[in-house]
Amino acid sequence: MSEALRFFEGRFGRVVLEESLSGREAHAHSAHQLIVKYDGADRHYLIDGERAVLDRDGILFVNAGRTHETLPNPGGASARLLVVNISPEWLTLTFPSMFRDAGHGPYPRTHDTITPHIRRIADAMVIDMMNDRFLSADRLEFMVQELILSIIDSYIAKRRSTSPMWRGSKFADARIRRAIALLRARPNKDVNMDDIATQVGLSRSRFYDLFQMCTGRSPREYLDMLCVETAITRLSTSDTKIADVSAELGFSAQSNFTRFFLNQVGASPSEYRRFSSVGSPSPVTPASEPAAPFDAGLLAPAK
Repeated sequence: MSEALRFFEGRFGRVVLEESLSGREAHAHSAHQLIVKYDGADRHYLIDGERAVLDRDGILFVNAGRTHETLPNPGGASARLLVVNISPEWLTLTFPSMFRDAGHGPYPRTHDTITPHIRRIADAMVIDMMNDRFLSADRLEFMVQELILSIIDSYIAKRRSTSPMWRGSKFADARIRRAIALLRARPNKDVNMDDIATQVGLSRSRFYDLFQMCTGRSPREYLDMLCVETAITRLSTSDTKIADVSAELGFSAQSNFTRFFLNQVGASPSEYRRFSSVGSPSPVTPASEPAAPFDAGLLAPAK
């Protein structure tokens, strides 16, 4: 048994923040699922007879059509889970060479170790979904796109021949994928975009043009989103001083960070922290009524 706390829909499928309260009998989905635990008890699954344990350090993959069940926890201990249901049709349209002939599904393994970047994205998504008074469709779109690209980079692309895999996708240019990886590695306002362009072998103007074509954002806008994602996690899951968060993200003064955060999120850092309804990962309490679905109109298919 599970209860949806929040769910948000788009062309890619659906993102659900749920409280998993007990076991669930064997079933299957038409969408590809990935599941990340935010807090609470570890969850135990059977996926086509294969046992998997999901804790904070792992990520669970369930390809469409695979039979899986959630095993009951002793004492009925619950957990908050981020569940992303990705439409196979959307994957085929957006990454045609990668997923058109994906056989039984895109995920090569049932369970894997979560990467630090995916952990950070998942935490930021949970926090933003629970604090939905400040949530924007644009920021959720960015986080879903980052999550899916990071899943592909970390768990799918490394196990296939990469040369034809991205063909037909708007992310086909390896230089832009490399630039995105460099920005992820150091979300900091001090990053010099001319240096990034040089590292990926492009002139500044060509770099900006290609980046905008591939991601729908300028490099600076993309970096800003990464900085917001990091700030949201720091403010909501730690007692790090705002001044220290500001310095970590490369702002010369806390007042500059406050203006930036207010412009991006619609609340000051202190206000966001004060109204945060999630906090650090911890055992969950009984859920309130789920929020209404929020259609973000996410991630248009590549043309």
